[in-house]
Formats: sequence, structure tokens, C-alpha cells
Amino acid sequence: MRLSDDFVEFSTSANNGPFWVSYFVTLTDNEIVHEYILPYLDGSITSLEELKGKMPIEQTIITDDPKEIKERLLVGNIVIRVHQHDKKVLVVCAVNTNFRQVGSPEIEFSVVGPQEAFVESVLLNVNLIRKRLPIGDLKVKETCVGRVSKTKVAILYVKGVVNEENLQTVIQRIDDIKFDQIIDSSYLEQMIQDNSKSLFPQIVNTERPDRVAAALAEGKIAILSDGSPNALIAPSTITEFFGTLEDYNLNWMIATAFRVIRGFAVAFSIFATPAYVAVLTYHYEIIPKDLLQTLISSRTAIPFPPIIEAVILELAIELLREAGARLPTKVGQTLGIVGGIVIGQASVEAGITSNILLIIVALAALASFTTPTYKMGNTIRLLRFPFLMFAQILGLVGIMICSLFVLSHLMRLTSLGRPYLEPIYPPRLKDLKDSIIRLPFTTFKNRPVFLQTESKERFKPQQKKEKIINDFTEDP
Repeated sequence: MRLSDDFVEFSTSANNGPFWVSYFVTLTDNEIVHEYILPYLDGSITSLEELKGKMPIEQTIITDDPKEIKERLLVGNIVIRVHQHDKKVLVVCAVNTNFRQVGSPEIEFSVVGPQEAFVESVLLNVNLIRKRLPIGDLKVKETCVGRVSKTKVAILYVKGVVNEENLQTVIQRIDDIKFDQIIDSSYLEQMIQDNSKSLFPQIVNTERPDRVAAALAEGKIAILSDGSPNALIAPSTITEFFGTLEDYNLNWMIATAFRVIRGFAVAFSIFATPAYVAVLTYHYEIIPKDLLQTLISSRTAIPFPPIIEAVILELAIELLREAGARLPTKVGQTLGIVGGIVIGQASVEAGITSNILLIIVALAALASFTTPTYKMGNTIRLLRFPFLMFAQILGLVGIMICSLFVLSHLMRLTSLGRPYLEPIYPPRLKDLKDSIIRLPFTTFKNRPVFLQTESKERFKPQQKKEKIINDFTEDP
């Protein structure tokens, strides 16, 4: 009796002679089986050693270890025996490698730069990185995680550059994972990060191989998981979650301006609605007289206090955002546009919310979309609600107290033991060249200080040679 309907075992001869073949149909490539394996089992060969030498497949081994045979069967290998009950077998690799082809990034889209994104095959993902770093010092350490899923995990680093302490920390944390299944790299991210109770992501999750290659060259560590189209980059700082790889494809002044704009957008997204609630509840005397009349007229028919009004609109925005993300693309876009217009207009006409708060909440939601990292965007969305509560209780003082709580938490937060707020805290002026601002590439002579890499120098600056060129020549 067969244990599984997709497991086949048969003899290649009518009298149960050589050979017996066993494999899982759903895991193997039929083309390899029928073109490169079965034609050699015609009876002219009678031993496994001779068969191994004749078969045009490199990844073949002869073993009698039952555990190894079982493991290789379950990943798509074919087991060949001379007789049905022989313990010594030939294991032939015939893994089905049909997977999604490389496409364009869907989350970290960029206008300027490469348009390749990771897929679910860890082998192809490593290939995408090796194409960008064709050096022998790029090392790949493979391990298997998950008692049930047996997920292949690849740890990538550049030998001679990476900090060995960071590398050993990553390896140890992954080896210590005791979980039955690892479906995506996000599972690993949550299990190896320093503080699992923090809202802030401590490891960069990216779908772009060019970003991973740039991080490896800096001295960081990349983690790839089979079945996941995303890679993890560690250690990381908070400023990396607000930067994009496109910043390096633009002029350094333009890139710096975009980074500053993102910073202001994030601050506005967090503080705009709480500031509205705090000012209208406790500090209305600071409102200019010209604006006060407009606020009074907009709130004349509103029966709710500012906090209820703000919470209703914020929840409506979050509902629209979640509904748009879960529906098909075309339907989700239509729902976001039509739903936002209809609900906003109806709530103002019904006297539930004021039109001024509607504008503020809409701008805050729009500003939160400037965050290039999806997981950090989720954190920014949730941070608004505790700020709203503090604003309702203590006004602007409550906003300051909540800001201090968040700041103290960020100061204690680490990524692989490295400070999360670096280069702001602790202050490292040398790393400011590529954090809040982005200076020219000529200033990137050394790698980031906080990584403590073995090779600190990226390049040696050349001395400028003066050369005079005459653009105009005179006739003698």
C-alpha cells in the first residue's frame, strides 16, 4: 500500500529485475525523468556505479543512509535501486524548477534604475545577487529551518568586509529558531529581531536585488528564504526605512531634497490630526482670528467633540485603505477613489465631521504614503492613535509626552545589537553623509561606522590633476 497517491515506485523490467525507481511525481521534472534517466535503465547496465557514470546528470550520489534518502526524496530527487529491497541506492536530482519568472518590483517601484524583483525561488534570487556582485568573496551559507516545512534559508555576506560578530549573531539566531513552518522571510524577521514587542521594524525587508547587493557591499548581511520574494537586510537603522535606492540614481541635491520632504511628510502624518484635537480642545486661543471664524462655522452643526470626530475619520481612512488592499487591483482603486469622495462628502453634509478636519486627515493619509517601506508605513499609521489619545487628555503637552515615550523607545532599540537611531543617537557625524541627507559619492570613501566592518575603506580618492585645455586656437 502506497503512503501517498503522488508517490510512484515501479520496476523497469517485467521480471522485477534491475532497476526499481521511486519518486514523488509532484516534485520531479517529467522531462528529466523521461529523457535523461529512464532511457539508461534498459537492462544493459546492471550496477549503480556504472549507471552513475553513464547518466548525464551531475548531482547523483550513492548512499545507504535512510534519513538522507528520505530527505532527498521529499525535495524532488529520484531513488534508483538494483532490487526492490536493496538498502544501497542511487539518488538522482530531478527537482522541478518551474517557478515565476523575474518581474518588475510592485512595492518598491522606482522610475530610474533596475526593474528586477525577487521571485519565490531562493536559487534564482541568489543568482540575481551574484550577477551584481561577481566576486569570490560573496559567500552563501545555507541552512534548513522549520520542523515541518524544511525551508531552505540562505545567508549571504561578503567575506573580508562583514563584521564577524554580526554574522555569528544572525547564524545563531536562525539556528535557534524552533518553529514547525517558515512560509515567508517575514517569519524569520519576527523571530530574529532584537525586540519583538516594538512597532518599529528593525530589519529591512526588500524585494529589490540591487538594494541587497548594495547592502552586501557596505558590509551588511542578507537573508533569503525559499518560497519568499523578499530578502532581509541586517543590521539596519531607522533612516534606511525612509530612503530608497532611487535616491542614489538621482543628483545628490535632488535626493537630499526628497529625503527631507519625506521626513516632513511623516511628521505631518503623525502630528497633524492630534494637533487639531489638542488645539480645539485646550489651546483654541492660539488660533489666528481669521481662521477662528472659519473653524467655528465648520463646527457649528457638529454634535461630537474633536476627538470623536477625528477617530471616526481616521477609522474610515483605515477601512478604505484595508479594503482597497484586499480587493483586486482595479476594484480596489475604484473603491479608494469613489469611497473616499462619497464618504467624505456625505459625512460633512450629515454634520458628523467638519470639512477642515476632513482636509487634514486626507492630507495626513496622503503624507503617510510617502514612506517607501511598507512595514514602516504601517507603523506610522498606528502611531497616530496613541498620539490622538494623549492629545485629548493633555493637549499639546500630551503630544510632547507621547513623543518623548516614542523617542526613548527608539533610543533603546537596536538591530543586531547596533543602535537603531544611528547616526542621530549616538551621534556619528561621519555617517550623516548618507542618512537624513545624501552627499556626493566622492564623500563615500569609507563604509558606515556603525557596521564596524573589517574593511572600512571603499576606495582611495585620487589626487586631482590640473589640466589646461585651450578651447580656442589662434592662427599664427
